[in-house]
This record gives sequence, structure tokens and C-alpha cells, in this order.
Amino acid sequence: MNHQNREDRPAQPLPHGRGSDRAKPQPVRAREEAVAPERPRREQGDNPMAQRPPGRKRAARPPGRKRAARPPARRTRESAAARQARTARLLTALKRQYPDADCALHHRSALELLVATILSAQCTDERVNQVTPNLFRRYPDAAAYASADSAELEAAIRSTGFFRNKARSLIGLGRKLVAEHAGEVPGTMEALLELPGVARKTANCVLGTWFRRNEGVVVDTHVGRLALRMRLLTTARDDKDAVRIEHDLMRLVPREDWTFFSHALIEHGRKVCLARKPRCTECALAADCPSAGSIR
Repeated sequence: MNHQNREDRPAQPLPHGRGSDRAKPQPVRAREEAVAPERPRREQGDNPMAQRPPGRKRAARPPGRKRAARPPARRTRESAAARQARTARLLTALKRQYPDADCALHHRSALELLVATILSAQCTDERVNQVTPNLFRRYPDAAAYASADSAELEAAIRSTGFFRNKARSLIGLGRKLVAEHAGEVPGTMEALLELPGVARKTANCVLGTWFRRNEGVVVDTHVGRLALRMRLLTTARDDKDAVRIEHDLMRLVPREDWTFFSHALIEHGRKVCLARKPRCTECALAADCPSAGSIR
């Protein structure tokens, strides 16, 4: 029998393993990269943030400048009964200090008060009172606002800020009053809230100040700040949480004093309890204010 030499035998494939012709298994990450399809490049039209007018760049925030956080409402261990009694003492002190507290916006009718309150958004009452005399002469009734030229109305209220939105609200307000209320300002919360530019703060101000109906508490920046400092808030998150601030104060203050309490706090916030440097040594409410002397 002829035997082939080992060198003449054809090479046999080796079993899988060491020395095999089969490619070595790739790492998991390498396999995923090899299999994963290439991501399509995003076009400019796919990104809504990239759709800017030509030549307009995104405004950059100044380096090191961060948005200031609102001071949170602090919870105390004061019982509900003790807080109620303290609020009653604060109310008595406010009545003694500001017996004639009233709305600071100048007005002679419900419409003038409504318009002035809409203009007071993000604007001081002093500035509004500078604008409204000429405005009220030029637009004496709802029909005048309904037929107003938007450019002329914007120019008349420009210094109050956000004048385009406010002008749009005033024109829509006039049209709705003429169409649905015979040109008169309604005296109910439901009807007021249906008017353009009117939210609960404005409705509360008009109802409580002009119609003498206490449907809620007017919560502006002063009321929110003082209620936070006096620790009268139990559900509100901070001094800008207007809905919860109103509910917290409505539970503490008697209904017949809701409007007065708002106007008195606003006056106290302007004269004594200032935003940056409150004058605690001059404050008639300091004895019942947990924050007295602690704000620098």
C-alpha cells in the first residue's frame, strides 16, 4: 500500500478555535458600529430653532449671568389658629395705618378702571396714570376702542410696555363690550373673564374697587411679596404663584376685607416694605411679621 508522505497530503481545515481561518469575533461595540445605519444629516428645515430670518443670530446670555430664582415660600410650625389670629392683628394694623387705602389707578368709571388695570400689567401705576388722561379723552367709551386704529392706539400707550398686545386687547375689549354688553362693563366675574386682556387679577380689581363686590383678592407683585414675607402662605410655591396666593389669603382674611387688604398691602409695599431694602424699623406690622429685621 502506497502511503503519501505527510508533506504531500492536502491541508485540512482546522477546527474552529486557535489558528482557524475564520475571522475572530469582534467586540460588541464594534459589531454595533458596523451594523448601525448611518444617521441622515439633519437639514435646516427639520430644526424649528434653526428657522431664523437671514442675518438674525440667537441672542447670547451675558457670561456668568443666571436667571434669579424666586424665593420659595417657607413653611412654619405655626398652627392654623395662630396664623389666623396673627392675620387679624395685621389687618387691624393696616386699617389703622392706611384707613383710606384704595386703588392707585386714576379712574372715573368702570371702563376707565378696566382699561387702566389692563395697562398696568408689567408697568407701574405711576406710568399708567401719566398715560391715561390723554387716552381717556381720546377714547371716552367702548365704541371708541372698538373702532380705534391699532397704530394710533399703540402710539398712545407705547410707554406702558407690551403696547401691541395691550392695544389688541383694548380693541377686542371694546368690540366685545359693544356687541354683547351694550358698551357697559359687566359686573360679574364670569362675564369679565370672557373679555380680551382680562384675567382674575383685573376682574378682582374692577369688581372690588368699582362694584364693591369682594369676589377675590387682588394679587399683584406687592401683595405676593408681602404675603411671602409675612408667612401667610400655606400652599403657594413662591411670591409669583398668584392663584395659590389668592386662595391662601382668602382663607385668612374676612371676605368683606378682601379688596381693602389688597390695596393696603400694595400701599404698604410701596412706602415701607420695599422689595430690596424694607424699612422694618418704621414698619407698623413688624410685631407680627416673622421676617422683620431679617432681610438685608
